[in-house]
Amino acid sequence: MTRTRVLIAAAAIAGTTTTLLTPATTTHAAGGIHLYWVYHDSPGSDTGSNTSLNAEYVQIRNSHSYAVQLQGYTIRDNTGYIYTFPSYKISAGKTVKVHTGKGTKEAGHLYWGRSWYVWNNTDDKATLRKPSGTIVDTCFYNSSASDYKMC
Repeated sequence: MTRTRVLIAAAAIAGTTTTLLTPATTTHAAGGIHLYWVYHDSPGSDTGSNTSLNAEYVQIRNSHSYAVQLQGYTIRDNTGYIYTFPSYKISAGKTVKVHTGKGTKEAGHLYWGRSWYVWNNTDDKATLRKPSGTIVDTCFYNSSASDYKMC
């Protein structure tokens, strides 16, 4: 029997309740690279224009006190679309938007280069992974009440 099951069983026998704490999956306050914002429904109609595609984006934040090289990190949606970061150093306390459409890499802006939308307007999940495949952060949304989700 696992330690958790033993604790629950002991509490049940004693007629008490217990709260089991599990570690958080993200450490935003402690510092790290994390999903900050998903703007999943660009304004207006989904025309597929590059302007509309680039109004759909995921924003990554570096909460570390030092710069981090993102090359090889990936962002993935539930469908399986994957964006792999090129060589890009994100400074301490800064953010970078990964736009769905085409564009030229510049400070704070990267481009997926797609010709159609990635993020579902009503529900989806963004997953950020290290080059090793380790999940760094996830952000789930399931509402059409808003065009964005702050993670």
